[in-house]
Amino acid sequence: MEKKEAIKSFEELFGATPTDLFTAAGRINVIGEHVDYCGGKVFPAALNLRCNVYARKRGDSTVRMAFRGIDGIVELDTSKLDSYRGLKIGNYQAGVAYFIQQEGVEIVGCDLFYDCTVPFGSGLSSSAAIEVATAVAFYEYAGVTYDKVKVALLAQRAENQYAGVNCGIMDQFASAMGKKDHAVLLNCSTLDYEYVPLQLGEYCLVVANCNKPHNLVESKYNVRRQEVETALKLIQQKLPVEHLAEVTPKQFAEIKYLLSGVVAKRAEHVVMECDRVNKAVEALKAGDLGELGRLLNESHESLRDLYEVTGKELDTLSGLARKEAGCLGSRMIGAGFGGCTISIVRKTAVEGFIRRVGKAYQDSIGYKASFYETSIEDGITVEKL
Repeated sequence: MEKKEAIKSFEELFGATPTDLFTAAGRINVIGEHVDYCGGKVFPAALNLRCNVYARKRGDSTVRMAFRGIDGIVELDTSKLDSYRGLKIGNYQAGVAYFIQQEGVEIVGCDLFYDCTVPFGSGLSSSAAIEVATAVAFYEYAGVTYDKVKVALLAQRAENQYAGVNCGIMDQFASAMGKKDHAVLLNCSTLDYEYVPLQLGEYCLVVANCNKPHNLVESKYNVRRQEVETALKLIQQKLPVEHLAEVTPKQFAEIKYLLSGVVAKRAEHVVMECDRVNKAVEALKAGDLGELGRLLNESHESLRDLYEVTGKELDTLSGLARKEAGCLGSRMIGAGFGGCTISIVRKTAVEGFIRRVGKAYQDSIGYKASFYETSIEDGITVEKL
């Protein structure tokens, strides 16, 4: 939605003009999938796909929210913020407001219009973008300074403890801390981070959404978490590690006999994926995009064969992408079972890549994939209108 159109929608809904625009980014993860909750390092970057929140203060204790594409207005009474956990729409925002209020910060009554360009259910973290943008709006209107890392942690707490979704810290951290033309190498167990220039030269990242209807993703995700926790307990009988991500490939080869069946496969993915993250950062710093592409392919194969979270749709998208002459590598991102792939594609080949991969995917699967022109941007922006 164009800014003028969003402002007009705000005026029609709330009878006044918005004064501010708060935004936070969706994200991709270059590499390092399903290791964040194992204490591993991930490598996300913030996107130009964003949650845009058009806002104005009200002068009372009511928060009113409206959403592009959804009829109606949701109202929150700031004296009853603990009572909105069951909301189908607006519970993430209520959770953010509740935890900010618990810090002793006043939640100022305001009107908020959400125009989210991050596709829902895509694995590009629309929920994190919503949470972070909402937190920034409330902090700005309260007139208090805020630390972006703490914003990310608060947003994660809202999703975990209020909305009841058991996510790691990566999504919120990338949404809040993203930096233009950089990826963030984040240690999920310590929150130590490093910005690494994401310079792809004559190549770019193409994001493709398989558009598979989401089902049972969260339950399967929780099963995977249980499996790697089982692996960690068994490994701790021999190695003094706190997190599975601390185990090196060499150590894993020596103690793999402790594990069996799917538990062994899940643990092997985590150990090798953590190693791939380090190698990918080295490759990017050295300008070796061919090696980066190879690691993306290897990551997808591990997620397919060892972690078993890809599925026909994502495997088809990644496989078709790799057949293209201008593509260096392709893999699924996010929780899996649906969502998106990222591919490193030569800029001059993007148009043909999208056309050919899109047609072959539809011929194979029966419905269309969506492709997004993306750029790497700052995580949070604040603008006076």
